[in-house]
Amino acid sequence: MSKSTYFTGQPIFSQLLSLIPRSLIYNTVRDHDSDRYYKKFKSYDHLVSMLYACFEKCSSIREVTTGLMACHYKLQHLGLMHVPRRSTLAEANQNRNEAFFSDLYHNLYNHYFGTSPDSPLKGKVENRLFLIDSTTISLFTEVMKGMGSRAVDGRKKGGAKAHLLVKATEDIPQFVMITHGTKNDKEIFSKIHLPKGAIVVFDKGYNSYKQFLKWNKQKITWVTRIIDVATQEVIVQKRVDQKEKENGVIADDQIILGRPSNQKTPKIRVRRIKYYDQATDKTFVFITNNNRFKATTIADIYKKRWQIELLFKRLKQTYPLRYFLGESENAIKIQIWASLITDLLIKIIAQKVKRKWSFANISGMIRLHLMNYMNIIVFLNDPERTLTFYKFQDPDPQLKLFT
Repeated sequence: MSKSTYFTGQPIFSQLLSLIPRSLIYNTVRDHDSDRYYKKFKSYDHLVSMLYACFEKCSSIREVTTGLMACHYKLQHLGLMHVPRRSTLAEANQNRNEAFFSDLYHNLYNHYFGTSPDSPLKGKVENRLFLIDSTTISLFTEVMKGMGSRAVDGRKKGGAKAHLLVKATEDIPQFVMITHGTKNDKEIFSKIHLPKGAIVVFDKGYNSYKQFLKWNKQKITWVTRIIDVATQEVIVQKRVDQKEKENGVIADDQIILGRPSNQKTPKIRVRRIKYYDQATDKTFVFITNNNRFKATTIADIYKKRWQIELLFKRLKQTYPLRYFLGESENAIKIQIWASLITDLLIKIIAQKVKRKWSFANISGMIRLHLMNYMNIIVFLNDPERTLTFYKFQDPDPQLKLFT
């Protein structure tokens, strides 16, 4: 195999950056006017710096600037002409609107994975399933209001909450909204749009009768758990056959939710399923607007919600979301968006590689060889062979003139 198959004129980091179309960056900069008042440290330079911090898991601005300084000559041909000073990067994190990074993430997602939001979904449950949930990222300062009580010293840690909409077959957020930790989870409903035929599953913290009625009209299936204080009126008790009982189904009823005396909250007819899970030895009560699926199918749909918890674990363990490079709300949000963009880039690479890798392994390999001049796809398909060739390859004959 030829040398050119293994190597490229760009380090791995540059190959990852090239996955972001320049036109996408230019249009996002123009939409937010994010280069205004910046003579040298443009939005693209800021993006490169923050992505470097995420790939290398930097925990301080000094690590970012010195790391970029050491490899600056490798990135000049991609447009990074100036390595930022610590003060420059800190000021940009504080002042450049985080909406630039937010829109860039969503535009990049739509570029690689997006489909027409008005196209109805058909086919298997897995291809139509969407997950909604949120996770809180603890902070050491009160810059963003966090949940919970104050400590003994009277101080209260802040918390940033990331609200996510994830398509189950992709395992990456389709939509993200970052708020203070005290914000209600239901605020995401006004920001998302699901296509006809979609199936959405979420925890009971998202119970909203008005939203349920809206989805009913849009022909969207929803599955969740019932809240403990819900007012319920049983109107139809369906007979559960022996096979369903053996699979854990205890009851399958039609009920009315909502108090007749409460005029503000609409009453809604739903299907209620009581289910016993042998694996956890717990009983769950699900509600849904779908009357066609088997009761066990509804239970299986809710079990798939656990997938989003694994996504939260991956984001928090893989990227620098414990120590932030700035203490302002804007800086914290920028670092979260940069982590999400990094995660998306790795996901794109993972789909191009034929060899099966765990996400932790592929992100670790990229981090270790971020500045090496190797073709990232060839390398991840056969790392041992690529590194062996790289180690024993004769140097360029022209270099021998100086030895």
